[in-house]
Amino acid sequence: MELGWFLSMSMFLWIAAVTPGPNNMLLTSSTANFGFTRSLPLMFGIMIGMQLLLLLVAMGVGTLVTAYPSLHLALKIAGSLYLIWLAWKIATSRYEKLETEKGTAQPVRLYQGLLLQALNPKAWLMGIGSIASYSLAGDMYSASVIAISVAMFMVNLVAGFIWMGFGSAIGRLLQSRKSWAIFNITMGILTAGCVVLIWL
Repeated sequence: MELGWFLSMSMFLWIAAVTPGPNNMLLTSSTANFGFTRSLPLMFGIMIGMQLLLLLVAMGVGTLVTAYPSLHLALKIAGSLYLIWLAWKIATSRYEKLETEKGTAQPVRLYQGLLLQALNPKAWLMGIGSIASYSLAGDMYSASVIAISVAMFMVNLVAGFIWMGFGSAIGRLLQSRKSWAIFNITMGILTAGCVVLIWL
């Protein structure tokens, strides 16, 4: 495997990971509302889900999704409904300015972040695109999939921390119940807006 191949693949994964999408909107909103520590399970759920999805794609499941339009349509519908539900949860989150590290309200949990990847078309495109474009044929296939997996882990970790840092900064800036409500509604709308991107 060549350095140019690895850099090109890493750049593709970085762009896919750091650009706005359901994962990043959810991480930002969760960190702003619940704090960095309580949002870590969500990030780990997203990262585990991405790794499992990549493994499934490498084993051939991605081919089924692209080969059968009805399966692809079902994925898009399920993903859209799940995102709308998440958007509603974000938009209606309670004001918890003084309780970011502890409190009764629950942030999105690890298993929910993992589940989101199964229904997240952007995650599927990232997995299918990386395997289709950057896996190597023959004896190098397994090694190239491992390299893609490691690179995906690293870019998702860095991108996740960036978006969580953004959420932490917002959490410190918002000082009133009204500003929190505006932020949560805005993030809910942006998350719901990701549904539009699914159907383009």
